[in-house]
Amino acid sequence: MQLGAYNACLADKTLPEALDIIKSLGLTSVEINSGGFLPPIHLPVEDLRSSEDARQQYLGEFSSRGLRLTALNCNGNPLHPAAAFPHSQDLIDSIELAALLGVKRLVTMSGAPGGEPGTTVPVWNPLPWWSPFLDVQDHQWSVAVPYWKDIQARAADADVKVAIEMHPGNIVFNPRTMHRLVAEINATHVGAEMDPSHLFWQGIDPVLAVADLGELVYNAAAKDTRINEAAKVNGVLDDAFTLAVEGSRGYLPTGGGTTLSGWPSNASWDFVAVGRGHDTAYWTEFLRALHKVDPDMPVNIEHEDQELDQLEGLRFAANTLIEAEKGI
Repeated sequence: MQLGAYNACLADKTLPEALDIIKSLGLTSVEINSGGFLPPIHLPVEDLRSSEDARQQYLGEFSSRGLRLTALNCNGNPLHPAAAFPHSQDLIDSIELAALLGVKRLVTMSGAPGGEPGTTVPVWNPLPWWSPFLDVQDHQWSVAVPYWKDIQARAADADVKVAIEMHPGNIVFNPRTMHRLVAEINATHVGAEMDPSHLFWQGIDPVLAVADLGELVYNAAAKDTRINEAAKVNGVLDDAFTLAVEGSRGYLPTGGGTTLSGWPSNASWDFVAVGRGHDTAYWTEFLRALHKVDPDMPVNIEHEDQELDQLEGLRFAANTLIEAEKGI
């Protein structure tokens, strides 16, 4: 396995500082943001696109520390229905940049279109129990399939594996929808990123999800989820998110004039550092399942635990993963 970290939580550091921290934790893999919800932190895009020397110098920052750049990350909504919304172009540009850097994995999301032609607002429609919702589903897939056929062709030409994070809010949010997209586009270079955190709160066992998807799993994230007492009353579909205003805690622009919503004060579930929602023994089983698919699978920590600071959360997660790997 290649245990590592995703750089988003180290956005306030320079690239050398961030890489030094990752190395100090005993990790060897790094995932770097290239666009989408977040700007290309630690990635001088124009320099890298225009100069082979710049690309070699950049990769040398990793190799000189015994680290490997295993993936770019362009999470966002590439199917957003608003004209000129930037995430689609970010994804296309990221495929090209990954190829130039020799990076074979690109993490993203499937996206969510609107519910009907002409709208500018994306819709998530996970439970089409009523026929109008089936109409929405049909429309969304009619938009998604041609787009993702194009992405599949671009990824195949670049020999880059596009790994879709199965994230609620998107048309691909579980193994069934992942299989559907792969079948609809005859995918050879579009598969899954296995982020267990979003599966846990849906009631999905990530170990079983890995077994179900098999070789469609191209990349993995290490992020845990704790189900809170509030879920026993309100369930896991938590609608208590709020609008975050500039200057407020947690305010984060996510491209195209959008922002991350404010987290609920009594949430049904929380993202926590690896080991704070599920014990080390569980993470050993998760790593073992990934190892069966690909012994060289990158597993990169995504730190979003609001109860632990930047370095404390990374350190806790790294220690848990390293200990879990010993049991494989």
